[in-house]
Amino acid sequence: MINPLRGMKDLAFEDAKKFNFFIDTASKIAANYGYSYVETPILEETALFKRSVGESSDIVNKEMYQFTDKGGNDICMRPEGTAGVVRFFISNKLDRQQGKFKFFYYGPMFRYERPQRGRFREFHQFGCESFGEASVYEDYTIIEMIAAIFDELNIGYTLDINSLGCSECMPKYRDSLVQFLQDKKEHLCEDCNRRINTNPIRVLDCKNEKCQEQLKNAPKITTSLCESCNSDFEKLKSLLEQNGIEFKVNSNLVRGLDYYNKTAFEFVSSQIGAQNAIAGGGRYDKLVEFLDGKPTPAVGFAIGIERVLDLIELPKPKRSGFYFGAMDENAIDKIVNIAKNFKSGNKVTVEFTHKKLKAHLKGADRCNARYCAIIGDNELKENSIWVKDLEKKEEKTVSIEDFLKLLKI
Repeated sequence: MINPLRGMKDLAFEDAKKFNFFIDTASKIAANYGYSYVETPILEETALFKRSVGESSDIVNKEMYQFTDKGGNDICMRPEGTAGVVRFFISNKLDRQQGKFKFFYYGPMFRYERPQRGRFREFHQFGCESFGEASVYEDYTIIEMIAAIFDELNIGYTLDINSLGCSECMPKYRDSLVQFLQDKKEHLCEDCNRRINTNPIRVLDCKNEKCQEQLKNAPKITTSLCESCNSDFEKLKSLLEQNGIEFKVNSNLVRGLDYYNKTAFEFVSSQIGAQNAIAGGGRYDKLVEFLDGKPTPAVGFAIGIERVLDLIELPKPKRSGFYFGAMDENAIDKIVNIAKNFKSGNKVTVEFTHKKLKAHLKGADRCNARYCAIIGDNELKENSIWVKDLEKKEEKTVSIEDFLKLLKI
């Protein structure tokens, strides 16, 4: 037997319904906030992620599905969504146009990491990216939109926020952090020791409990912010408070990607185990320029869809559409011919095996049909059809001509 690869799974049945319900809900809210859909390729040049996500990140160092294709190109399967959307933004010369651009996307991402609850090697993200708006009001609006998605889905969360500073205040903070970490080297894990020399701020992101213990007294970026960054961060906190979105400042929150600056945030759930971040994002004002575009402020987020599926309760489905069946083998052709009239704009199920009425009613229940329409011996002789409204629990026998007139919608 050939099974799915480790860390990859089929999506079907109840999870598929929840997945589509999530996508429909999130897409509707994103569109209401002015975002339009974009789809980028699953395969991209490896250089895109090395330059954006950062060569010091675990994603690039350990987790990318990277290979050389038949044309000799160094490519990989996308490990996250933002870099591809930024590449799209630049390659379509949108960075050279005046105005603001907002895109949402969803689809599979790939990382070769240890599978566990809430973490797979193939996983799906829903994300939004906003280009051209430097105001912290946009940071707030992005957070507000995520909260609206989770509120609509009745998903509980807590919100962590931080500021990562800018090119003015971050270097000074980085120097003070490195000085602090030098005395902790022997107590830190191998990854943290490597990061001290490559990207020291990512030491704060380490999930190792022993490392986190050593970092309790690490200097805080929020005490080193320049006037502009501090003003924006205070304004963000004020906006969240004014609008009833609860949060806490997490000075160790740096996210796992190198491109963030200023605002960083995570939505966290206590209901899904160790991998408890269900959404995250922040501002990345230098990334467009870093990927050879014109300087463009930007902010965005991504939601891990697999991480929220277990938290979604589907609304009770309403009965809809038609179930057609025959109790006499000679009536099957007639049922098929009648059913074709209803297939435009309606959900239609046709049973091609003649059965007793009780079996047909069970079949109509299984597909949650509103109407069960059956032709038996008597109906076949009288050119009529028996119809039951399964929602109102009403039934009647009508001529096929009247049935087509009254029920075709």
